[in-house]
Amino acid sequence: MNRKKLQKVAESVCRTAKHFNKIEVECLIKLFHTLVVEPSDRHATIGLDRNTFRNILHVTFGMTDDMIMDRVFRAFDTDNDSCVSVTEWVEGLSIFLRGTLEEKMKYCFEVYDLNGDGYISREEMFHMLKNSLLKQPSEEDPDEGIKDLVEITLKKMDYDHDGKLSYTDFEKAVRDENLLLEAFGPCLPDIKVFIFACKKIK
Repeated sequence: MNRKKLQKVAESVCRTAKHFNKIEVECLIKLFHTLVVEPSDRHATIGLDRNTFRNILHVTFGMTDDMIMDRVFRAFDTDNDSCVSVTEWVEGLSIFLRGTLEEKMKYCFEVYDLNGDGYISREEMFHMLKNSLLKQPSEEDPDEGIKDLVEITLKKMDYDHDGKLSYTDFEKAVRDENLLLEAFGPCLPDIKVFIFACKKIK
């Protein structure tokens, strides 16, 4: 990408990726173009496919949960075309890395709402907690412990007592206790892993 085109794309993306300055946006655009696999069809959309994106989440940010990585991909892929464009990449990283608490709450809720119905149900909590907890070999029925944890979580976070978490429930719980932001699994970067990865890139 030539300098003039890079600047034009960066100016456009800077309007929506408010947590990065223009130089940072240009660097992220350059990084995007080193990561993206050029499509064989020249009319195809240029972007990060699900596997490339998941690899970035794993290698750069230390994520390991397949379900969460898929949901993070969907949160970045705002137009649902199965690839993350350069604009989606920079806008997503803006929230992922430097978002406000409000932005991160919306992002995390979107990741945890597995079926996109606007709620985090008991079943969704169960699946996410089951994937994120280590299984103990001595436990007779590990699912019972996870069911108990779901019930404890609902008692703590379900303010309207309807058996599921709305965004309002989630927001109130996180504002009361910030550690609940990633209650159902890590979907934000591990800052220590990210700092280490950045040092390797330099």
